[in-house]
Amino acid sequence: MGASSSTGNPSSAEQREQESLASASLSLPLLRAVFSRSSDLPQTLSFPPASFRSASPRDSPPPPHFHDLLAALGPTIASLFFSPGASSSAGDEDWLGFLRGFNACCARARASLPLAQLLRVYAGACAAAGAPCGVSFHPDEEGGGDGKVQGELAPGEISLLLWMCWAMAWSGGAPRGSEGAKGEEPVLLPEVSQLVLSALVSAGAVADDAGIWGWEVSNAAGKGVTAQEFTSWVISTVPGLGNCLSRYVQDRFRSCEVDPVKDRSVSANNTTSDASDVYLLTPGRAWAISLSVRNTLSEKFLSASVIGMDTEDLLYRSSAHGRGLSRFWSCVEGYKGPALILLSAFSNGGGENVDAGQRWGISVLAEQGFENKDTFYGSSGFLCATYPIFRMLLPSGTEKNIMYCHLQTQLKTYEANPKPLGLAFGGSIGNERIFIDEDFSKVTVRHHAVDKTYQHGSLIPNQVKSYIHCF
Repeated sequence: MGASSSTGNPSSAEQREQESLASASLSLPLLRAVFSRSSDLPQTLSFPPASFRSASPRDSPPPPHFHDLLAALGPTIASLFFSPGASSSAGDEDWLGFLRGFNACCARARASLPLAQLLRVYAGACAAAGAPCGVSFHPDEEGGGDGKVQGELAPGEISLLLWMCWAMAWSGGAPRGSEGAKGEEPVLLPEVSQLVLSALVSAGAVADDAGIWGWEVSNAAGKGVTAQEFTSWVISTVPGLGNCLSRYVQDRFRSCEVDPVKDRSVSANNTTSDASDVYLLTPGRAWAISLSVRNTLSEKFLSASVIGMDTEDLLYRSSAHGRGLSRFWSCVEGYKGPALILLSAFSNGGGENVDAGQRWGISVLAEQGFENKDTFYGSSGFLCATYPIFRMLLPSGTEKNIMYCHLQTQLKTYEANPKPLGLAFGGSIGNERIFIDEDFSKVTVRHHAVDKTYQHGSLIPNQVKSYIHCF
């Protein structure tokens, strides 16, 4: 991929630079085709026809102004980044301005800049939709685009922003020029409360691991999150969120060359059922994981959040295959690829567990298959809290006790000090960060201080030392 010859003034150094930068995201012939219809850019960038509903409360309408916010996306992006009135007969100056706008949206940049542009679009769309918004964009003194976003996001505004970003990802499968989801059932928005709560805890707006149980966005009041605090949280927890604007613009531009008759759209019917009671990998949890992982698995989880989980990818489910390590092994033996293990459990009473009876969810993302051995193994993995708060813990790089899978074989030999039978992740034998017993009846989650494999951080709210929790 490289820069093509330019019309008018091919010797322009800046134009060649902008063309080279843009061609890393989309082909220059496609960008030229979009530029030739620049007067229709607001329509080109508009959100495809669709209606949405909220998952909680069940079957309720989307938040106020949500559909108006989506309707304002195309005109807002066009007005903020692309020169109005450009056409194929215009000179290189307009083409250069178009490239500048595209690169401001889509070129690779330091982590904070794409997010600032996303917040800039959000603030502009909110203004056009008449929606409340506590942040605003302030250009730099030279009038360039690298200004700062200032202000504060209330919990409800964070939810609205997250839903807007998810909808932008969802729209990537809807073809241009077709009726999209019109006339079909509304699309179910994913649950994002665990992400909102994560942002508030990170910023100190909600006391760390206090008052988390039963927390709801609709009932949240008090201090919000400043734009700087929100940016810090995104970079550390869900860095993929900053790519939402770039993905959306590129998807809308690509749709210009798609035959609407032949294109396969994302049907709203794929996302109307709430699978929270069926699969632990709900659309909201899948999307949160897709935003946090920095590898090719991100696209897989994004797809699961948009069109649902492919049942062919499900290796083991305790309610369907039975509990116990032997049942688990019969389903996963021979599989060598990456695997996501999701656990839903409740805290038992007694001891130092101050949150007895509360249900929580955690997950482990292992990047290799399972092996039956009595030692830790693995090259890379992630620990994740999925409910009631989202928190991703990456490998620390100090130790490599990624995973442990040991079950009793038919050939039994005497062992003076037998190794524990079960699944484990992190820590060391006898002091595992997460340990699931052989019967899959108990999971022990220990304090991060015992683990040098994964980053510090609690997986369960109010986790003080070591707890035993029951499924």
